[in-house]
Amino acid sequence: MHVRQKPLVSVVVPCYNERETIGLLLQALVAQDFPHEAMEVLVMDGGSTDGTREVLAAWQARVPFPLRVIPNPARHIPAALNLGLRHARGRYIVRLDAPCRPFPDYIRRCVDVLTHRPDVGNVGGVWLIRPSRPASWVSRSIAVALAHPVGMGDSPYRRVNRPAAAVDTVPFGAFPREVFQRVGGFDEGLLTNEDYELNIRLRRAGYVVWLDPRIRSEYYARPTFQALARQYARYGYWKAQVARRYPGSLRWRQVLPPLYVLGLVVLALAGLVWPWARWLLALQLAGYLGVLALVGVREAWKRRDPGLALGVPLAMLLMHWVWGAAFLVGLLRRPRRPRAPAAPGPAPEEAP
Repeated sequence: MHVRQKPLVSVVVPCYNERETIGLLLQALVAQDFPHEAMEVLVMDGGSTDGTREVLAAWQARVPFPLRVIPNPARHIPAALNLGLRHARGRYIVRLDAPCRPFPDYIRRCVDVLTHRPDVGNVGGVWLIRPSRPASWVSRSIAVALAHPVGMGDSPYRRVNRPAAAVDTVPFGAFPREVFQRVGGFDEGLLTNEDYELNIRLRRAGYVVWLDPRIRSEYYARPTFQALARQYARYGYWKAQVARRYPGSLRWRQVLPPLYVLGLVVLALAGLVWPWARWLLALQLAGYLGVLALVGVREAWKRRDPGLALGVPLAMLLMHWVWGAAFLVGLLRRPRRPRAPAAPGPAPEEAP
């Protein structure tokens, strides 16, 4: 009688119009050093119109593990993840996004931690940010800005040279299936930031969220300033919704952008009446823009890439101002129809 040597792992992937990257993710999953017979991949597609479904159909005949494509009519990430949880058969759930490439040992290292650390409810690793269009100076600039401390603060999962430790959150994440039975699934009332909110519930239930820098993945940043602005508008707005529920979850790097934007607005309004406010506004803008310009010039010189001198400051400015403004809007306005976290059904038996 055949006995599986490794527990079944279900990889769940939300997807919408990812024709350019979904093949790279599947290629990286084929390259995993974890046994293919102990893997299944579920792609929850939100009705892609760019040829993603055709790419997935072509890969279904080539991959050495089951690859299922499940329609996601709700077309947002938390609904896709909960849909994946309901269909997954694995003892462990590995969540990945289409614009990423996990290193070959990614799944094995995640499973090793979950197997030997029963207190860990979620384990993840380090993000290595890559440009989605390397030929574009805009895309390269966005990738550099997203990986820089001035752009993103002290996010632990963006630093490779750090010890493994308990943290607030990790990108993507790998989970024992039973944690969802205990704390529920992803909150479908949060169209973004659903992973951070889940990690809050995990930690409140006594689990550890663990960051192991040996677990690594490459993430492809947004290719244009317009796409970056849309992304950070969503991030800021939905982060505010999480902050309304869990005020203690805010960190200094998350508070600074909305405080800065609010300060600019207050000084601009005060400047209509008092000259000193106009001077203070000018000094604040000059200092901020000067720091961004120095970062851009330094990165351009270090990487021998002149386009970064302009692109990196522009990307950082967009990230800070759009995120900060959207956060303030989110504090003032609740989403229309919040929904409670959905719990997946009981785990199905693994196939022999």
